[in-house]
This record gives sequence, structure tokens and C-alpha cells, in this order.
Amino acid sequence: MNATVAMILALAVGTYAFRLVGPVLHGRVELPPRVQELLAAGAVVLLVALLATGALTEGGGFAGWARPAGVLAGAALAWRRAPFVVVVLGAAATTAVLRAAGVA
Repeated sequence: MNATVAMILALAVGTYAFRLVGPVLHGRVELPPRVQELLAAGAVVLLVALLATGALTEGGGFAGWARPAGVLAGAALAWRRAPFVVVVLGAAATTAVLRAAGVA
């Protein structure tokens, strides 16, 4: 067995064990309310960071103004409680129109 296969197996076992811990420990371990609040806030921060990275960068540099404008249009539609398909199509259309107009 080479090192690559061993590493893949080790990561697979670790991932399975990590996922198994939740159901096994559910109800046995109680977190303080402050820790639960921090975990919820941490999840939101991670999702916002992922969104910002995907919206603003491409290939290690700035993605241009069309993509962030499309994300902003999609966010506005989502805030107005538009259906998901409308949000996605609105964001894509905004980005496409701006790119067609020459906005990089």
C-alpha cells in the first residue's frame, strides 16, 4: 500500500469518526448557552467569508465589478423574499448584462 492510499484511508476513517461523534454524543454532552451562541455566530461568519471570497476573487485576484454587482442583486432579491430561481436568475442576468456592457 503506498502513502497516497494510506492517507486517503486515514482521512476517510477520520471523517467517518468525526461524523459519528455527533449522534453518539447527542444528549450526553451539554454545551453552555454562551458556547452555543458562539458556535452559531461562527457558522454565520464562515458562510459570509466563503461568500465574500467567491464573490470578490477569481484566480487569486479581484474578479471585477460585474460579479459583486450580481451577488448584490441576488442578495437584494433574496431580501425581498423572491423565489430562489428568481434570485439565481436575477444575479446571473445582472452579471451577464454588466459583462456584456464591458464592465469587467
